[in-house]
Amino acid sequence: MARTTRLLKSLSKLVLPVLILVTAAVGSASVWLLHEVSRPKSSTYLVTPQKYGQLSSRGAQITDETWTNPDNTQARGWLLRGTSNSPAVILLYKYGANRSHVLNLAVKMNEATNFTVLMPEMRGHGENPPVRETSFGGCEADDLNTAITFLRGLRTADQIPLVNDKIGVYGVEMGGLAATYAAAKDPAIKALVLDSVPRDSDGVLEGSMSKRFPFASAFTTQIARLATAGYYFDGCYRRMSACDAVKQITGRKVLLLGGVDQPELQDSTNKLSKCFANGTVVETKTDLSPSGFNMVNASIETSEAYDQRVIDFLRAALSPQ
Repeated sequence: MARTTRLLKSLSKLVLPVLILVTAAVGSASVWLLHEVSRPKSSTYLVTPQKYGQLSSRGAQITDETWTNPDNTQARGWLLRGTSNSPAVILLYKYGANRSHVLNLAVKMNEATNFTVLMPEMRGHGENPPVRETSFGGCEADDLNTAITFLRGLRTADQIPLVNDKIGVYGVEMGGLAATYAAAKDPAIKALVLDSVPRDSDGVLEGSMSKRFPFASAFTTQIARLATAGYYFDGCYRRMSACDAVKQITGRKVLLLGGVDQPELQDSTNKLSKCFANGTVVETKTDLSPSGFNMVNASIETSEAYDQRVIDFLRAALSPQ
């Protein structure tokens, strides 16, 4: 018995340090991976309003605006004003893109509807972002609610409200997830166009990890996920699924889009269509090729058809009946 006890003690002295080292290594790796992927690689703007304004009179009217997020960080976005006391549309892009990816759609939207259009820059994105890290759709949802408050406070020179009580939101992937979370909280969002919606923040994390670290991405995603609770101790990382969020959305009009170019997101978007509560009108078109996720690489004809679908839906959903 004494010999067995000594043997167990010897083994514990050998194994315990190894376990401590392995735990420390896994913990360090998880924090490093999450830190890296929470800071998307800096991407330059495809086109700026200044350059776009040389081709479009509407584009020349875009202004660069700032406001304050709920956590007192700075938010910024391009604003294209429409007719006073009219609806507004907010455009959100996917992880790794920036506001220039929705600039062309914004100008087309404004020209076709005279709605005010806001293109916020999401956390961690764009050139020299004021907030360095994204939260994979969590705090971005709260930021969207604050952007709506910013729009409601805008006035014309005659002190007439620029925006009425109807807000539409278009979002792709992480932008779509943030729009979903925000709409569950703010009934002012009357219409949603959601393209390639992940199931939750974990879904955005998985997609971003597969692009940043394609080798063994399933494994590295699991490692990075271990750090989310501590890294986002402020609650920015949402555990709620998109399905649970849309169950809180009633009396809205929703267009769900997806495509064969992103089968996992196509699948999660199709599943999302079955989660909405009664009273929400949902249209689904998930056989696009490509989806909005890869629309920047599509032909001009395909891109124009896609934009027109989005514009027609939001115009019909937000205009007076």
